[in-house]
Amino acid sequence: MYRSGQPCGAGHPHHLTPHEVRTWQFDPRRRGVDADQVHRFQTRVADELTILHEEVRLLHQENDRLGRALRDWQIMHARECRPPEESTPPNRGHW
Repeated sequence: MYRSGQPCGAGHPHHLTPHEVRTWQFDPRRRGVDADQVHRFQTRVADELTILHEEVRLLHQENDRLGRALRDWQIMHARECRPPEESTPPNRGHW
């Protein structure tokens, strides 16, 4: 079975999508539950998942931006912190 274009178990573990929550079908039982309540709950959970997925996406973008900024700063700092050139040759003789 494929989810999100990838076989199950390949790559990242599957995350429940809002669409899956909205369309999930429950098996009928002798003493069932109120179908309208189940549907309202599914809608609520799916809406929250949509918000969470967007927040995760934005956090990944911010993390990438911060990583690039840190690498740029490290490169700049490494250039500025080089030891000064010595004007006289180092002592290579015995003490």
